[in-house]
Amino acid sequence: MSRTAIRSGTASVETGAGVARITWLPARNARLVLALGHGAGGGIEARDLQALAAVLPGHRVAVALVEQPWRVAGKKLAPAPRTLDTGWHGLWPALTAPGLPVVAGGRSAGARVACRTAAGLGAHAVLALSFPLHPPGRPERSRADELLGTGVPTLVVQGGRDPFGRPAEFPAGGHRIVEVPHGDHGFAVPKRAPLTQDQALEVLTGAVADWLDVSA
Repeated sequence: MSRTAIRSGTASVETGAGVARITWLPARNARLVLALGHGAGGGIEARDLQALAAVLPGHRVAVALVEQPWRVAGKKLAPAPRTLDTGWHGLWPALTAPGLPVVAGGRSAGARVACRTAAGLGAHAVLALSFPLHPPGRPERSRADELLGTGVPTLVVQGGRDPFGRPAEFPAGGHRIVEVPHGDHGFAVPKRAPLTQDQALEVLTGAVADWLDVSA
């Protein structure tokens, strides 16, 4: 596949779920693209997505911050999972257009989308940030099948006190899991924690960068 240059900026993409948006953070001599979707309660301004967007281009990883159509349209509530998957499918040709392997990723609901669609889209790997293993306080409503069914190398980065699933709750499988100590669902750490917020994000970005060096 021929390669095209990735330019910094924002592009709108028509999908079967509406108009989505990609914000590109290019990398010099990029070797792969990491596509990152947001969660159901926020957008691409999330601290983990922004931290990765700042660090990974220095590791020859171009970052594509993906905004789902419902978010672009200004709606406050995310649609059903099937609609989220439709939006992601519609974005995929734009993500693969540079001719590089694409790692599908996202946080929370965006991680679920990446897991559910990876095999069908031919994703190179999956990065699941704050994977919502179950609703808070409802461990019997497990979503482990989504994570276990990716069919590609998968990294989970999970806060140590995430109410949607702490690292120890995750089942064994083909994925790798990295804990951000004391982090909640948004990787925020308490002021009394033995590490700072910046240090917590360094754990996250360092783990992802190291994993991409191996998985790519």
